[in-house]
Amino acid sequence: MAKAKKTVFFCQNCGYESPKWLGQCPGCKEWNTFVEETVLPKSSGISGNGQGIQKERIKPATISEIDITEDNRITTNIEELDRVLGGGLVQGSMVLVGGDPGIGKSTLLLQVCKQLSDKGHSLLYVSGEESLRQIKMRAQRIGTFTDKMKLLCETNLETIKAIIENEKPEAVIIDSIQTMYNEEVSSAPGSVSQVRESTGVLMKIAKGMGISMFIVGHVTKDGSVAGPRVLEHMVDTVLYFEGDRHASYRILRGVKNRFGSTNEIGVFEMREQGLVEVKNPSQVMLNGRPTDASGSVVVCSLEGTRPILIEIQALITRTNFGLPRRTAVGIDYNRVNLLMAVLEKRVGLSLGECDAYVNLAGGMKLGEPAIDLGIVAAIISSYKNRVIDEETLIFGEVGLSGEVRGVSQAQQRVKEAEKMGFTTCIMPKANLEGLQGKFKIQLIGVANLREVMQYI
Repeated sequence: MAKAKKTVFFCQNCGYESPKWLGQCPGCKEWNTFVEETVLPKSSGISGNGQGIQKERIKPATISEIDITEDNRITTNIEELDRVLGGGLVQGSMVLVGGDPGIGKSTLLLQVCKQLSDKGHSLLYVSGEESLRQIKMRAQRIGTFTDKMKLLCETNLETIKAIIENEKPEAVIIDSIQTMYNEEVSSAPGSVSQVRESTGVLMKIAKGMGISMFIVGHVTKDGSVAGPRVLEHMVDTVLYFEGDRHASYRILRGVKNRFGSTNEIGVFEMREQGLVEVKNPSQVMLNGRPTDASGSVVVCSLEGTRPILIEIQALITRTNFGLPRRTAVGIDYNRVNLLMAVLEKRVGLSLGECDAYVNLAGGMKLGEPAIDLGIVAAIISSYKNRVIDEETLIFGEVGLSGEVRGVSQAQQRVKEAEKMGFTTCIMPKANLEGLQGKFKIQLIGVANLREVMQYI
């Protein structure tokens, strides 16, 4: 007898399930995100037998029996990727890679395949979007691949599962999860049900067979992975590939990692032969910097364990309208407004009649509070049309009372500044203790914004 079909409603944002349509999702509080899908209920007989078999096979293990040595990690020989992953690829882990179309997700994973296959690891690259000839044409730009890497163009999950069990590769790449479909789910590929069920099947394969798995996920207009939010909760690591596809530099950022830090970033440059690692991002970000221009300041931001020097540019001009414009690129817009309000109240700058444009050079996005003092210095420099010495680095957090607060790991920031040839560093006075005499660079401690004004 055929199974009776059931209609349910899923939230496209978080995967919340409801028997009827709702205007607002109770889970994520988003509006108009519910879509109707038809699903088949699972048979209770099969479910019961499956559970019975599992009860006989599964046995609890003591914590001393579990091996967590570093041998469980596979290094990809791509240092920027290994840093974001926390030291390498963990066997049996599932990594979700998201990013805009054309940003370089498939190119990066092909390069991972090349490096791993050169080391003798067996791989399977499953594509649901490109033909075998298209993949080979793209792979020829990267280099020569060994026979350890095998290609498969398939979207049926049962077929993919059977091939993985037969080939037993050490790593699998799924490009992309939105094109995969499970025959047991009646909805279309890319729907909430299909993405969730397909990810669940692939996760069981990865954990059960100890296979490291990369899955590519499409992103929505706001930059998050398309499909249910539960997709990010199911995987072990979530990586986002950021940057303008028309620009050359790309940022690989980890937003979730069960095996490492979520603050690390990797910097790549897109070239004709593929993605090339940027070993010294500070030098790259400062290339082409103006020498005698007001409103230009170099700050130091800490991304995970890596200090990065980057230029902040500000342009303050008299407005021609009744309502001044405020524009921020790469920096939180509300944070810029807050710092301008502090300057008006605590320092007395008349910014209410000026348009303000603040830009983070290099196409990066930073949100660390340590760049506050650099934003403030750039605004003051442009407003007063005074050039800040190009060999001066500035960092520190600014409070609402105009005070300059200390930041974490100040020694690493000063060390990076000295390495890049800077001669002066304006920093919070609270961080000066213990740093005086350790560096050749001149350290200037400031406690509030009025002291900062004296050096600009």
